Amino acid sequence: MEEIWNSLGSTGHIVVIVLLVIALVVIGFLTMWKKVPQDKAMVITGMRKRVISGGGGFVVPLLERADYISLENIKVEVQVKDALSMLGVGITASGVAVIKVRNDRESILAAVEQFNTGNQQKTIINIKDTGSDVLEGKLREIVSKLTVEEIYRDREKFASKVQEVAAIDLAEMGLEMKVFTIRDISDRNGYLEALGAEKIAQVKKDANIAKAEAQMESDIKTAEAVRLGEAAKIESLTRIEECNKNKELKVQEYKKQSESAKANADLAYQIQENITQKEVIETAMAAKILEKQREKELVDEQMRIEILKKQKEIELAENEVLKKEKELDAGVKKQAEADKFQSEKQSEAEKYREIAQAEAAATSIELEAKAKAEAVRIQGLAEAEIIRAKGAAEIEIVKAKGEAEANVMKEKAQAFRLYNDAAMAQMIVDRMPEIAQAIAAPLAKTEKIVIVDNGSTNGEGARGASKVTNYVTDIIGQLPETVEALTGYNLMDVFKKKGQSAQTPAADTVEAAQEAEPAE
Repeated sequence: MEEIWNSLGSTGHIVVIVLLVIALVVIGFLTMWKKVPQDKAMVITGMRKRVISGGGGFVVPLLERADYISLENIKVEVQVKDALSMLGVGITASGVAVIKVRNDRESILAAVEQFNTGNQQKTIINIKDTGSDVLEGKLREIVSKLTVEEIYRDREKFASKVQEVAAIDLAEMGLEMKVFTIRDISDRNGYLEALGAEKIAQVKKDANIAKAEAQMESDIKTAEAVRLGEAAKIESLTRIEECNKNKELKVQEYKKQSESAKANADLAYQIQENITQKEVIETAMAAKILEKQREKELVDEQMRIEILKKQKEIELAENEVLKKEKELDAGVKKQAEADKFQSEKQSEAEKYREIAQAEAAATSIELEAKAKAEAVRIQGLAEAEIIRAKGAAEIEIVKAKGEAEANVMKEKAQAFRLYNDAAMAQMIVDRMPEIAQAIAAPLAKTEKIVIVDNGSTNGEGARGASKVTNYVTDIIGQLPETVEALTGYNLMDVFKKKGQSAQTPAADTVEAAQEAEPAE
């Protein structure tokens, strides 16, 4: 070791000393640093008084001291027995309070000064005992200023007064009250029970009176309801037939509308199907026309190739002529024979050219005519198919409408068959104004009426202008006979039967139904 120390030299000695000093400083720093949780407070006294909560600080050993106090809530139960109220009635009241050390510097210092014992649990017990004593005294003080009724009926007001007066004394000790509630109020003399009995008796009395009044009102309303019910029953019986008739007519009208809507929907579907089929046919027709045009173009190309071929042959023939001319010029034949031979070859070449052009034109015209004829034929087939589909759809619509109207007429016939004489008479009476208007229509078209009055009644009981009103009266008087002639129903007989059989409506209904069956 001594050898190592000597080998380091003076510089090494300095480095080691510095490291040792730094280590001692770090250890001292860590030893003096104190951390404080959020629910506690640390009071440092000695060199300088400090309060730390939810943080940390240095505490110099031997020179400073650190004391801890809890900032958590402390539950305190309070009970006073036989506390005299303002009227001298002794009551027992119990409550629960939640107190704590207020989290500010002055309050923490005051609490440490008055409650610190060096042990946190003992400090909490001291705070709880002191708070309980203070609250008990304030509770008795407030009870003495209030009546039993005020305490019993308004506990919230009672608790708030206790909290208000106790908070002042607790604040001087560095404490604050978070909550105070009254748990129970009682007495040993039966005062509260007597208050309740009086209230219960009054409530029972009011309840019995209200029950009797309600029963009386119920009886009156029941009698009135029975009377109104009987009147409504009579009124409803008179309207049952009319409601049934309206119901049947509405059902038939609904069926008619439903079937008509269904027929329209089927027609729309058929029309859309025809339109789609037409588009398919038009597409196929366009494809065929395009195919014919392509065939025509192919034929035109073949004709062009043929014409080029003929032209090539003509050029070869002309070359042959030139060759022959050269041979003639070089031979022993005369110029006349050469000219003749040249003329013949040129005529033959011209003939071949005209024939080829004529054949190409004829072929082109023939193909074009065939394509146009095929397009016309396909379009005619498509239009014929569309017309046939529209005709079929219209036939189906007419058929559906006919079936719907037939069903409506059938249902109306069944409804009419169930009508009795009274219902038929009511229906005819409802139509009387229209019948009378139709009968009197000729009089409405009369432009002028000439009245001749000779001063005598002629045994008819009317004179002059009064006959005109008699004509109208006679026409109206003939309405029952006209209705009987048209429908077979005698209104006067029906009214007489209705008057004679008012007490036996069931028999009239059966008889009317039996009479209506042959009429069907």
